[in-house]
Amino acid sequence: MVVINRKDSFNFGQNNSPEISLNRNLKRWFSRNIGLWKSNRTYFFEEKKKTYNLCMNINIETIENDKEWDSTYKFNWYPEKKYTFFDENPQYKERGEMQAFLNGHQLLRENFYLSNVEGISNIKQVDEHEMIFESSYDDWYILEHTRLVDTDNYRFRVIYSWNKNKLKIVENHHEIKIIK
Repeated sequence: MVVINRKDSFNFGQNNSPEISLNRNLKRWFSRNIGLWKSNRTYFFEEKKKTYNLCMNINIETIENDKEWDSTYKFNWYPEKKYTFFDENPQYKERGEMQAFLNGHQLLRENFYLSNVEGISNIKQVDEHEMIFESSYDDWYILEHTRLVDTDNYRFRVIYSWNKNKLKIVENHHEIKIIK
């Protein structure tokens, strides 16, 4: 008979709580995303019945701080070239910066891509290579799957965005790490 979590197997004071373990896993996963990414994107707009293809650059950096468990990240994005997409879809920012930090199983963002409001993304870990981010702000509900592939040289992201409970945008991002 196997006994799980027997009282005599705990090492109190040794930082082995599930929250700390999860935080370590998330920190490790986020560290695998650090670098400059070329992001080939396809946007499907349900109401417009229109599809856009564009290429963006995303730079993800770690921001150093004094607290061991605070993991702060800075995301910068900008287009590879000029696209009419941003004129036709002004809710998307052509370029920008966002800071965010991990707090347990949540990513606290200073702003979202479709809004300037700060907010929280709940994180679910699928396996060591994939995370799911779930966010709500304004009238939006966003579900994002991000998977690292081939020793972290590639990422695949799919993002579903509902506005007022109606699916409005589906995005596919195929990303290649350019600089680690």
